[in-house]
Amino acid sequence: MQEAASLLELDSETIAESVFRRIQGAIVRGEIAPGSKISEPELARTYGVSRGPLREAIHRLEGQRLLVRVPHVGARVVSLSQAELIELYDIRESLEGMACRLAATRMSVAEVDELRRVLDTHERDPGFQAGVGYYQQEGDFDFHYRIIQGSGNRTLAQLLCGELYQLVRMYRIRFSTTPNRPRHAFAEHHRILDAIAERDGELAELLMRRHIAGSRRNVERQLAQAGCEQFQRGDS
Repeated sequence: MQEAASLLELDSETIAESVFRRIQGAIVRGEIAPGSKISEPELARTYGVSRGPLREAIHRLEGQRLLVRVPHVGARVVSLSQAELIELYDIRESLEGMACRLAATRMSVAEVDELRRVLDTHERDPGFQAGVGYYQQEGDFDFHYRIIQGSGNRTLAQLLCGELYQLVRMYRIRFSTTPNRPRHAFAEHHRILDAIAERDGELAELLMRRHIAGSRRNVERQLAQAGCEQFQRGDS
């Protein structure tokens, strides 16, 4: 009986992890739109799970800032204001610049070589080759993630690869399809990597800060264009 109970507990944990990952991916990719109200019965039907594992997944998604609780409304997918989004990019510029400077002195030769192989993978991606977006896999396949981990600073890694990571990915994916931006970002990644390989922390930090500042300007242009189009349509 004890073994059976343990197996049931394991199955419950596996189901909770699976539904968490599936909903997380749908939010980050924009399949569940920003600002959408979360309906537990609807999600339970969509993903074929009971309310227990689903509520655990929702709680974890709130911890990643992908879901927010609105009084008298319930959980909604996060939808940052323009000011909040720019603040997020300002934080990234500062902290990822620091991570890049540290990585230039702390990453091993093998880690730098592996980072170069990551960029080779990005270049071969069909979406990138077609010019419709940048390679968007997470974790060890993410150029920014690998540099942050390579900084050797656990506090930075906790912030940028933990608490804020999926929220940042959500907006990186959303704004990655601007014409010519994927190619520019790829070239900037290569220059950052070259500076790290040369152990030039000052240059690596400068290039990363410029790279993220360029992304921020891209976001501002897209938001301004969307606002102008909305005004021209007469939308409220």
